[in-house]
Amino acid sequence: MTVALLTDKYELTMLAAALRDGTAHRRTTFEVFARRLPEGRRYGVVAGTGRLVEALAEFTFTSHELTALSEFLDTTTLDFLSAYRFSGDIDGYAEGELYFPGSPVLSVHGTFAECVVLETLVLSILNHDTAIASAAARMASAAHGRPMIEMGSRRTHELAAVAAARAAYLAGFTGSSNLAAQQRYGVPALGTAAHAYTLLHTTESGPDEQAAFRGQVAALGVGTTLLVDTYDITAGVDNAIAAAGPQLGAVRIDSGDLGVLARQVRQQLDDLGATNTQIVVSGDLDEFAIAALRAEPVDSYGVGTSVVTGSGAPTAGMVYKLVEVDGMPVAKRSSRKESHGGRKQAARLAKASGTIVEEVVYPYGQEPLETSGLVARPLTVPLVAGGVPVEGHHPATDLAAARERVAAGLHSLPWDGLKLSRGEPAIPTRVVPFQT
Repeated sequence: MTVALLTDKYELTMLAAALRDGTAHRRTTFEVFARRLPEGRRYGVVAGTGRLVEALAEFTFTSHELTALSEFLDTTTLDFLSAYRFSGDIDGYAEGELYFPGSPVLSVHGTFAECVVLETLVLSILNHDTAIASAAARMASAAHGRPMIEMGSRRTHELAAVAAARAAYLAGFTGSSNLAAQQRYGVPALGTAAHAYTLLHTTESGPDEQAAFRGQVAALGVGTTLLVDTYDITAGVDNAIAAAGPQLGAVRIDSGDLGVLARQVRQQLDDLGATNTQIVVSGDLDEFAIAALRAEPVDSYGVGTSVVTGSGAPTAGMVYKLVEVDGMPVAKRSSRKESHGGRKQAARLAKASGTIVEEVVYPYGQEPLETSGLVARPLTVPLVAGGVPVEGHHPATDLAAARERVAAGLHSLPWDGLKLSRGEPAIPTRVVPFQT
């Protein structure tokens, strides 16, 4: 099955109706934006653009898909889909850019027929990956430069796990436990052993934790990380150093009061001469728990469930709306679901110090705005031209640049924008109306 059937039926029934009434080939612009940020969030991080560009090449309808669709589509529509290849243009925010309510994150330009069928593909990728990246950026910010390992593959769908690992890495995580993410996207794969390996070394005379540690060190070297909380943590640390020596790379704590235990283990390691052995903590961590551990002797964090579920916000709430038809702005007026019509572009205004103060969304092609001494940085960049990805926007090569954008974006936020407490978006978004 191609990605073409990862969609909603109404997109194809709209296509059939438009082909029948002659409106299918009108030139249109569809815009992706979020009306609001998830509750309590002050910024979001755009992610999934690279995956979307990659998926466009796979959005085709083979005879297998067409046979299934023939149950409800007419011959004209099936003929159109059999030759479908997106040939329009896409522009928007580069991966790793911050976004705010109303930011035109993505704009899709082409005929109604070729654009309308992409709605679900676009939203399913961007809503998922952006939610993960936005949560991961908050965690990385809370970690204050300490390494972060994404380890949530067992807490989500098997395919979503790969995308989640990519999004978390994009937003500042050091790597992931997921091997498919390493193979497909180059995300560093990290991990050593679980409690099962320690429990395996149980004999008739009882558990032999030190034997498990010796086996792991023999296989992976003294730089490995030993999980010390299977039984008693104090005994576990003693056994770890006895097995590996004071040059042991790290110990991991996966349960209990992590702050108290980290202090206890740090003192114990130092007393045993393992002053360079690091402490890794994991176990139901989120950005708030990570921030609470900032003052503790923790060297790195392993995060699972909270990151792959967006830490309480599993979707970014983005929508895909028609905003222009044959050059004429159109807009939805439904209560609480309003949109701003017309093709747009955006710029972010900052002080000379680099601190951002406002996002301005204005009509595409309009002259640059008066910035009143502020520095304006354009946000809208070409991603696809004539159906072909613009050089530099391929998922295998864009991650490094995206990671740099996230770091730079977080550094540019006003101080209040980095708070984890509830509050308004870090900066306001101003929409310049179209002149009639």
